[in-house]
Amino acid sequence: APGLQDVIRALGEVLADPDAGVRDPAAARDLCVRFQQTTGPVMAKSIEDTAFYRWHRLIALNEVGVNPALGGNAQMRELHDWALHQQAHWPLGMTTLSTHDTKRSEDLRARLLAVAGDEQAWTECGRAAYEAREEHGIDGCAAHLIWQTLVGVGPINSERLAAFVTKAIREAKLHTSWINVEADYEGRVLACAEEMRTSGEVHDAINSAIERSEHQITALVLAQKLLQLTMPGLPDTYQGTEVVDLSLVDPDNRRPVDYARREAALARIDAGGDPVGLSEMKMLVTARALRLRRTMPEVFGAGGTYRALHAGPHLLGHVRAERVAALALRAPHGVSMDTLSDHRVELVAGRWVDELTGRELQIGESGLELTEVFRDAPVALLVAQVDA
Repeated sequence: APGLQDVIRALGEVLADPDAGVRDPAAARDLCVRFQQTTGPVMAKSIEDTAFYRWHRLIALNEVGVNPALGGNAQMRELHDWALHQQAHWPLGMTTLSTHDTKRSEDLRARLLAVAGDEQAWTECGRAAYEAREEHGIDGCAAHLIWQTLVGVGPINSERLAAFVTKAIREAKLHTSWINVEADYEGRVLACAEEMRTSGEVHDAINSAIERSEHQITALVLAQKLLQLTMPGLPDTYQGTEVVDLSLVDPDNRRPVDYARREAALARIDAGGDPVGLSEMKMLVTARALRLRRTMPEVFGAGGTYRALHAGPHLLGHVRAERVAALALRAPHGVSMDTLSDHRVELVAGRWVDELTGRELQIGESGLELTEVFRDAPVALLVAQVDA
């Protein structure tokens, strides 16, 4: 408000430096502490717990600490710039993909991003959902949230979906809220969600979209995990996310973890067994990358180096200390062997081994062709070999 400009300016001066030019420094410092205690919850409630439940263009971007507006035209340079800054200033800072406060788990977001790369499938899901929302008389934002949730979360029972949808529309505070529950509206939303889950045009469009993007989902799930585990910082693996985890906001993402199943899968892979399904492929990537960090701390620690790797529009990768390279397919919907064959990645010439497959690669002075990098999988973790 115009009439408060002088008050706000004076308040800002006190908050910026409570010891400068005030009559009561103790009161000014107390004001600062109380202000800091208040602004965090206010910001979280207004953005993460309100705006993020209203803005549903692509819900994979509605994540704690993320600016959804940046996702529409994301560039590789932005990630590399962040990594260089992290290595220079916070080399031991935590990096993570999922936490106890995550709106949607890492793999759920990856599934959504993969399907979003298929414009035809995305458009068809959105069109069908819009028609469904008219039939049920609900808000378009709610319908758009529901079908995207079903794409990301995969098979889900009625109770679990209803709990999430109820929380989401109450947090949005557009037609109902925790304080003023509109039972009739909530019932229509839940009926629409159940229909999308079980049958009908939206249900069929979702299944088709997921089927069309199966390989892209695999690529993105593995890519983001490999990059997280090898970038500057100390990677955190939230409970249970060593394998594919498709969790929604709390309390859904705090469900009990079946560690026995994970331990059995890891033991079988360590014994030489091939990973079965995407979950065990992710387990393999996680285990091999973390063990590499343990055996090569000088590469991944504060004294290590980071160099972005560039080789066309479909490579996202980096090399640490010129000894460990993490390579992943980017924008996999547009990838073919023809699009990869003209691009080479620059690495130190010599013998390298892919930690994920055990395959040896001899890299020459002209680098390594991407068709060779991604011959067997959409990710590679290459380690330079020092011959005795």
